[in-house]
Amino acid sequence: MPQSSHSVDIDGALIRTARLQLAPWTVSDVEAALGIFGDEEVARWLAPAMSRVPDAAAMQQLVSRWVADGAAVKPPLGRWKVTDRATGHTVGAVSLLPLPPDDIDSEISVQIARDRWGNGYAGEAGHAIAHYAFTSGIDEVFAVSRPANRRAAAAARRMGMDWVGQTAKYYGTRLDVFRLRRYDLDVPAIAAPPEAEQTDALTEI
Repeated sequence: MPQSSHSVDIDGALIRTARLQLAPWTVSDVEAALGIFGDEEVARWLAPAMSRVPDAAAMQQLVSRWVADGAAVKPPLGRWKVTDRATGHTVGAVSLLPLPPDDIDSEISVQIARDRWGNGYAGEAGHAIAHYAFTSGIDEVFAVSRPANRRAAAAARRMGMDWVGQTAKYYGTRLDVFRLRRYDLDVPAIAAPPEAEQTDALTEI
């Protein structure tokens, strides 16, 4: 029986919002995935978590691994393709995975195809995954981004996340950290700190 909350419908690993459908990747999704992860402008923000995927063969291997991993991990962890419900086109990708190196904190990561930037898809998809995580028992989720990635910071806030500082403990590089706790879901966000504080302060969390 699907669960519905704040325009997010959850039916197993299938998640729907007003505009989007999130579904696990399949081996037939290689071309759509390459359009996202093979794009230089998308991939420049993925490092060091991953590099640009150079060709269809490499994307095939990666998608096959995602499918195998999806069958092995315990929900709510996983990876999903993001589809525009009106057109049926794959517009992005979203994941909920443990943050290295300790694999304790859970990270929401969203990538949107470059020709779909500016539509609010990242915030909508991430918000949906937050609902999925919290209904599955997770208490808090995080997003991390490079300080220069203003688009990612804006998407994190649209998910309802608050900026909590900067740290170098994740992925071995300095990153902005955003957090959303279960009891703050769909509560209006507090004012963000000044940009200078976000980019210049290094807070170990």
